[in-house]
Amino acid sequence: MEINKKLEEEVLSIELVGRLDTTTAPELETELKSSLEGVKELVIDLKDLDYISSAGLRVLLFAQKTMNNQGTMKVTNAKPEIMEVFEITGFTDILTIE
Repeated sequence: MEINKKLEEEVLSIELVGRLDTTTAPELETELKSSLEGVKELVIDLKDLDYISSAGLRVLLFAQKTMNNQGTMKVTNAKPEIMEVFEITGFTDILTIE
């Protein structure tokens, strides 16, 4: 998986490329833990994400809980396959998805 991030003022944009699974989820979690301080808005762009596992969902949940305490988070550009996972798991009720 590739993680592309851009910080502008208090807005952190993260673009994920590839697969967010058991192997790559710890990398994203580490990246988020080191990047979220002072961030008021987190945007996670999934336009190039092909697969997400339960480990990936757990990291998104961690990010959402963190941002609930300091600002907002939204997920953008999820492919139909990823949206189906969000719908089946109930994440459409937890995350702001655009």
